[in-house]
Amino acid sequence: MIVAPEQPSIDLWQRIRAGYTMKDLNSPLIKRHEKWYASHPDYVLRMSERARRYLFYIMEEVERRNMPSEIALLPMIESAFNPSANSVASASGIWQFIPSTGKHFGMEQNWWHDGRRDIIGATNGALDYLQKLHDQFGDWELALAAYNCGENSVMRAQARNRKSHKPTDYSHLKLPRETRNYVPKLLAIKNIVNDPAHFNLVLSGIPNESYFEAVATQKHIDVKVAAELANISMEEFMALNPGHNRPVILQDKDNSNVLLLPVDKVETFRTNMAKTNQRLVSWQPYESKKGESFEQIAEHFGLTLAELRTANGLSKYAQESNGQTLLVPIGDDAPAVEFTAFNMHPSAVAEMYGAVRYTVRRGDTISTIARRFHVSQNQLREANHGSSRLHIGQRFNIVLADHPRRSFHKRNVVATKAKARKTSSQKAANMKVAYNPPQRKQAN
Repeated sequence: MIVAPEQPSIDLWQRIRAGYTMKDLNSPLIKRHEKWYASHPDYVLRMSERARRYLFYIMEEVERRNMPSEIALLPMIESAFNPSANSVASASGIWQFIPSTGKHFGMEQNWWHDGRRDIIGATNGALDYLQKLHDQFGDWELALAAYNCGENSVMRAQARNRKSHKPTDYSHLKLPRETRNYVPKLLAIKNIVNDPAHFNLVLSGIPNESYFEAVATQKHIDVKVAAELANISMEEFMALNPGHNRPVILQDKDNSNVLLLPVDKVETFRTNMAKTNQRLVSWQPYESKKGESFEQIAEHFGLTLAELRTANGLSKYAQESNGQTLLVPIGDDAPAVEFTAFNMHPSAVAEMYGAVRYTVRRGDTISTIARRFHVSQNQLREANHGSSRLHIGQRFNIVLADHPRRSFHKRNVVATKAKARKTSSQKAANMKVAYNPPQRKQAN
């Protein structure tokens, strides 16, 4: 039997327990989820260890807004506090925002940075959204359900119940399966945090104090250099600053971009930043030529093809350039130059992908090709002038731009505008260079 260690007199878990206000539901699903977590002690321990970096800040914001402390535990069921978590529907970050809802709540997403993974911005956006939903439905269970499947889905379920003269509270609504499990799963986590020893589980201790502090960068700087100046590992740096997509962190004109650093490393960073004479940015823009081989570009700048793709967010299928601007290293003996930001246009992300040209094989159908490349059948037809007829040896365009699936998923509050933007991006992507892809690896 695993026994939880004695907690210190003041720790964050105690503070969270003291703020519980949500009512318990009479649902067998709660017991089912409790049993699942109890049978995965390593998972629970890792989740609580990751929470150590973020939970104090989240709890501060939850209390400031007079919200139930159970809300601070929501990232446990959204992402297990994994800041790099991504879903098949393109939800991202510890609060799992899809692109459209992230933008609606102020999370900018561009080639350089994804605000949905920014710890402070995404937390504030998530709590803003939850407060809005609570004001709308007047109930935390319904607010949480709407956070998961969207307020329109909840309102439709309530309308069906009213028509049938049934109650319209969370327990009586017919909601998608994931949403029916959503609140019970949170309440199961609540019960485990309340008494982990009862479930033979251990939670990593979390001091009731700030873990990180925000520091202005003032200058463009490599991610690697910033971590070195703070004297922390890259893993630690990226866990606190997961929103940065590129190996260079941009600073805007207003100096509003900040880095999150462990509290005890802030002075180390400031001191080292003030006295260092090393090059802060070791990357430069390269204007690639249309049709230029990515493998040759990588070799020329001393990178592997995988490193070039990672640095620039290139598709794993990409073989030839669309003529886009790439981020490449500066030679060690090259003179220092002022780094100028590029790829700032919103279309820059889609331009990194372009399209591939697939050769139809025996047994292929629109459906099987769509599943293989994780795109919709409609996207395939649009990329091929509306045609769905296939024959062996046919060359078939496949758009690889980042277009999330439009099936049911959480927080789709501005779907119409997002769909319009997608259609525009697809048309632009269809005009890009096509090429033969390598053997596709299984997607993660």
